[in-house]
This record gives sequence, structure tokens and C-alpha cells, in this order.
Amino acid sequence: MRHQFVAEREESLLLVIDMQQAMLKVVDQWKETAARIGQLIEAAKILDVPILVTEQYKKGLGPTIPEVSGRLEHNEFFQKEHFSACLEDDFLEVVRKTNRSKIVITGMETHVCVLQTGLDLIRHGYDLHLVRNAVASRSREDWGTAVELFRDAGAVISSTEIVIFQWARRSNTKEFRELLPIVK
Repeated sequence: MRHQFVAEREESLLLVIDMQQAMLKVVDQWKETAARIGQLIEAAKILDVPILVTEQYKKGLGPTIPEVSGRLEHNEFFQKEHFSACLEDDFLEVVRKTNRSKIVITGMETHVCVLQTGLDLIRHGYDLHLVRNAVASRSREDWGTAVELFRDAGAVISSTEIVIFQWARRSNTKEFRELLPIVK
């Protein structure tokens, strides 16, 4: 049995929160965030980790940005209006159906939708892994405060490469060779 802080791929769900067009003009580090989320999406596809993407009020904020949506094929997009996706009628049921207990969470904004969704997922018994270099906020102060709140609430604070290498588990496999270009 592995340590509880390890994001085992058989137990993980990659959750991408609200990486939407309208947010690009107010979040400076969105390109770096999108690139890291892209790495996680590619790794998740290789390792059969399910992916769920939320979109906040799509009519007003626009669709998920192409840097993210362009990497997705048959993954589920979940429309929401609440800041916490968990307050939407069927979101928790969608998560439950994946049979995954560890939620690897990414997206924008760290201190609003990511935080509220993450805290509610913890409350519902999920182990949350916040990928701190794959979440963004308009201000660095709000981002930092949200990361601290996640830690205080019991989330595992992680990074893109930590998650990918935890999912991979070992080198010298076909999967690992497919992952190498993603992390180089």
C-alpha cells in the first residue's frame, strides 16, 4: 500500500476547472498554467486517467481555451453556474461514476472556483491533490492564500511533474517512454 499522498493513477481523476476564454485577459500566467494542464491531460490519456472539465457560465465566459480543449477527445465537459461545481445537481454523481477517490485539481481561478469546488470535494470524502503550478489567479496574493487554505483543509499540494511521475510509477515501460516527451 502506498502513502496517502501518492496519486495512484487507478484512483485518480484529473479535474480541470474553468480554463475559459474570457479569463485570459485578467490572468497573466494563463499560458504557463495551460501548458502544465496540457502535460497532465496528455499523461492522463496515456495512463487511462479519466478527465473532467468544468465550464463556468459558458455564455458569458466563453468555451474552454483551445490549448486545453484541443487535447481532449471523449472527455466530459460539465457546465456549471455555481462557483463550486459540487453545488450543481449532478456534478457529484458524475464524479462518483468514475470510481476514483483522488481528485487531481487544476484550473482557474485558484481562489474562487478551484478552491470552492476543491473544499467541497474534500468535505464529500475525496482526497484532493492541488497541482499548485497548474492553477492560476488574477493576483499572486489570492493564489497563495488559496494554496494555504487547501493545505489547511487537508489537500495534498503537488506539482505537474510530481503527479505525472506518481501516475507513471516506474521507468523502463512503454508508457514511461510515451511520457518522456511530455516532461522534457
